[in-house]
Amino acid sequence: RSPPCPLAPVFAAAGKTWQAKADAKDISIRVDCEFGLMATMNRTMLEQALINLIDNAVKYSPDNSRVDVVALKIRKEVKITVLDEGRGIESEHLPRLFERFYRTDRARSRQMGGTGLGLSIVKHIAEAHNGRVSVESRPGVGSTFIFTMPLPD
Repeated sequence: RSPPCPLAPVFAAAGKTWQAKADAKDISIRVDCEFGLMATMNRTMLEQALINLIDNAVKYSPDNSRVDVVALKIRKEVKITVLDEGRGIESEHLPRLFERFYRTDRARSRQMGGTGLGLSIVKHIAEAHNGRVSVESRPGVGSTFIFTMPLPD
């Protein structure tokens, strides 16, 4: 079992990975990780989960919008949210969103380079950290993806 590590460097690395794509669309990415927040994690896996979530947020958001990536300590958990101002997701798609190869719009996601695996990978990474992932979304308003995992003992 690995010792708890700070989350902030993982957030910084994940944010930088998609900065060029965000800049190309004039999307600002705001990263806010509670100071000193620690987690027992596989850093590479958690960074991949954040990259997948930020990539989707940037990909499906309009130009000149904002993506917020926030980590907070809530009770005995670390709660990571990725919030976008994108097109949102119809409610009938939400229950299947984390399934392998599931796409809400097959033609559009293929055209944008999607494989339908990103959110499935995020789900497996959450589970590997004894956590979970969920989504709240409203068409025309945007989406909030929530990744939670237990705080270290």
